[in-house]
Amino acid sequence: MTEKTRFNISVLLPEIPDEHDACARRLSDMLLEHKGIEKAHNHQGEGVLTPDQFCVHFDPNYISLQKVRSLVKSVGAELDHRYGHLLLKAAPMNARQARKTRLQLEKFAGIVDAGVSIDGAIRIEFDKHITNDETILLSITTGGIDAEVVSPHRARRQFESGLAKTDQTRILANHQHPHGHAHTGILGERSELIFSLMCGVFLLVGWTLNTTLNLSLGMTLPIYLTAYFLGGFFMLKESVEKLLLGRFEIDFLMLVAAIGAAVLGQWAEGALLLFLFSFSHSLEHYAMGRARRAIEALSDLAPETAVVRRKQELEEIHTDDLVIGDVVIVKPNQRIAADGFVVKGNSSVDESPITGESLPVDKQPVGDSEFALKNESSLADNHRVFAGTINQSGAMEIQVTRLASESTLARVIVMVNEAETRQSMNQRFAERFERIFVPSVLVFVGILPFAWVVVDEQVSDSFYRAMAVLVAASPCALAISTPSAVLCGVARAARGGVLIKGGAPLENLGVVKFMAFDKTGTLTEGRPRLTDIIAAEESSEIELLETAIAVESLSDHPLASAIVRDGRESLNTRRIRESNSQQTGKTDELSAAQNFQSITGRGVHAEIDGQKATVGTTEQFADSSVPEIPQAIRDAVERLEKAGRTTMIVQLDVRYLGVLGVMDSPREAARETLQKLRDLGIEQMIMLSGDSRTVAETVAREVGIDETKGGLMPAEKVDSIRELSKMGAVAMIGDGVNDAPAMAHATVGVAMGAAGSDVALETADIALMSDDLRHLPFAVGLSRMTNRIVRQNLWMSLGMVAILIPATLFGLRMGPAVVLHESSTLVVVANALRLLAYGQTRKRATRALDFKG
Repeated sequence: MTEKTRFNISVLLPEIPDEHDACARRLSDMLLEHKGIEKAHNHQGEGVLTPDQFCVHFDPNYISLQKVRSLVKSVGAELDHRYGHLLLKAAPMNARQARKTRLQLEKFAGIVDAGVSIDGAIRIEFDKHITNDETILLSITTGGIDAEVVSPHRARRQFESGLAKTDQTRILANHQHPHGHAHTGILGERSELIFSLMCGVFLLVGWTLNTTLNLSLGMTLPIYLTAYFLGGFFMLKESVEKLLLGRFEIDFLMLVAAIGAAVLGQWAEGALLLFLFSFSHSLEHYAMGRARRAIEALSDLAPETAVVRRKQELEEIHTDDLVIGDVVIVKPNQRIAADGFVVKGNSSVDESPITGESLPVDKQPVGDSEFALKNESSLADNHRVFAGTINQSGAMEIQVTRLASESTLARVIVMVNEAETRQSMNQRFAERFERIFVPSVLVFVGILPFAWVVVDEQVSDSFYRAMAVLVAASPCALAISTPSAVLCGVARAARGGVLIKGGAPLENLGVVKFMAFDKTGTLTEGRPRLTDIIAAEESSEIELLETAIAVESLSDHPLASAIVRDGRESLNTRRIRESNSQQTGKTDELSAAQNFQSITGRGVHAEIDGQKATVGTTEQFADSSVPEIPQAIRDAVERLEKAGRTTMIVQLDVRYLGVLGVMDSPREAARETLQKLRDLGIEQMIMLSGDSRTVAETVAREVGIDETKGGLMPAEKVDSIRELSKMGAVAMIGDGVNDAPAMAHATVGVAMGAAGSDVALETADIALMSDDLRHLPFAVGLSRMTNRIVRQNLWMSLGMVAILIPATLFGLRMGPAVVLHESSTLVVVANALRLLAYGQTRKRATRALDFKG
């Protein structure tokens, strides 16, 4: 009998960038060496990879579940100790150059795996027993790869070790992208384009002279040779570099075909091949540059300097020199330099660069800056600001809560760059296909020149056909089809306030059939209010509130914040009323609670003046060791829950002090958002809530949820996700904190309001930077469009190869084959670029209506 268990890969191997990393494969191989372990793999469900989950199948007759867990953790710790990871940024490149760079990196001692994106993002895995990150950086520099560190803590470690002091300015400036082109030359970034156009000019001159004046080949040969040089210069350079790495790829195939045409005296066709191939490369670089610039623009959002008040004097410093607690002065129409909160001044802030919100958000100062600095994560949106956003109407003073290297913007830049190196299933399919297809073409083309042996034709005709097939079979469009769409999709999402961590989550969200939502903070506002205060007969409302506030002030749960915030205000009112005082009504000092402990999904307890105080649900007091809940309190709980309140009973020592009712209003946009998701093809939407079923169903009816499950513990939410996963791909939408286990088990985990939240950014596969549910249909629609475009591109690229190979075998000339071949590459790139405009028309229309309104 076989049993199985699952583990969170990010916990087992905290340094790996994604579940496809080589360390995940090593983990599987090492576990299979142990008796009783039958299978170990990334979890697969309904044909869609479930990210971040590792499944182990074992025979309990040979090994226990406890032993399996211990074994997996020890093997994971061993791998984490041995293998390190590094993220770099190089100049943008095309798909072929990305593969060449990856192969070059894999030849360096100690590098066991490398991923390179066409945007220049480089992910490296290395063996710590052989090398370290500092040595790798030196090897890369001496190897001719111009790359810089993206991860902030790596950059700081570089500076401390003295390895990068000559280049500190470039890396410190928010990791500005290296301006350059993969094919630069004496004419600058446009060298390849200029060479290509000049090749076309010489080709046209040679062909015109040959056809109109009927000049001999000897007269036009210098012109064609010049065209060959101009069109083949960069191809030859790249081919030689790849040959040194032991690779025969597309550039080499094209050069061979052009040389073959020249050998046969078909100089015009060979020059045409070189012109169209180099020209399409240039246009490809230009087109993909648009997608790259959309991502690179993130690095330009944060200003390089900030005006800071220190010792009552103003000074301008570099943003990297800001420290937590600094007060930054922000004038109207300036970009905010750091994450923090407003301590002085009122204004509105354009947060669209970070959250995608189309309308400015009003900001106002906090009441207590010391309290705000200690509880930054619990501050309301009208107090918090983010680096890279734009102050509009008034001057403000911002107290810094995060270093520049740890701001929300800096973390998004790092994660987007990491996402570019993570391959989707379609990308891996294309690479596997190329690895088999290209060598097969070379073998086939090697045989074709001998067709004259079995077919009655000239040797030259057989050789020409082989060259034409070589051109037709080169999978240029296939190489760029999926990377271009993924890059454009990730770029468009980032510009719209949605962080997608790679091609796999982008594709997976597009096939989701079911969506599970957390209630609090997702379908509701997440700003609950204390609405009901019902004291027991032997207690008073003041004692009830004092006890609840003392305990809940130590908790960071949204419901606790509501009790503390509204409870203090209510307590003031009641004290003033009892004393008949007309004073300001400041709250007297409350007794401090100690030894705080949270019981997930049930409540909290602490000690107040030596007495145990508990605030929790009815389940918290179901234990036989606890005095039974009085009937009056049970009746109050039932009455409040029927009215849609979340209830919490308060107990001090053995006395029940009463019950508090809290209500969280549904989001205004929730019903509209869910309807848009149905229109996009989501079949079923379910609410998974820790609140009572009655409360959850009240909210569900208002927003239009199909099914509701209330009173769930985190483990029970995971079970619900597993059940849904058996029927199809499922997405879990939550706040990224309490819903982390359920997100990890879903096909795709989506976090709400991730701006400024470390946990939400790191937990989810997709993060909605804004606390606005209306961005979810945008993300789903973009994902589905990306999937359609990827499929279209794959069909286009493979279809063109399937048509051209037999066409050239049966006599299609090299010239038309080249035209069709290169046209398919440009069509594929242009098709992918459509993603950059996704939702723009609708967004402009919305803004116009808002303006008219």
